[in-house]
Amino acid sequence: MAIFSNLGKYKNTGLLVLRIGLGAMMMFHGFPKIMGGPEQWTGLGGSMGVIGIKFLPTFWGFMAAIAEGLGGFLLLLGLFFRPVNMLLTFTMIIAALGHIKQGEGIYGASHAIELGIVFFSLIFIGPGKYSVDGK
Repeated sequence: MAIFSNLGKYKNTGLLVLRIGLGAMMMFHGFPKIMGGPEQWTGLGGSMGVIGIKFLPTFWGFMAAIAEGLGGFLLLLGLFFRPVNMLLTFTMIIAALGHIKQGEGIYGASHAIELGIVFFSLIFIGPGKYSVDGK
């Protein structure tokens, strides 16, 4: 269709929209976790038990909160893009496994799985030219 034939020229604009949208939503999810303090971090970090890591739950919870909150901001900017997406992918893997372990099944884990797939894909795609890393 002719209307769609020229959209390929706007890949970098599409990446910008994707980065801003996902980054803002990750900040929305992550900042309350950062502000939740050690009690919330400990609960969040307990999810690492799904891969056998049961030590330092407060540290792991804080790191997950930072990955989502600060990582979302860096994703939005397109700064440290690939490392941030690696951290976000790992965070979503743990989140998905946690949902499955809690008995929520694939449906309960679907949001984390979907985001994990997107973050993993972005590692290969890159931030685009309208990003701090692209400059």
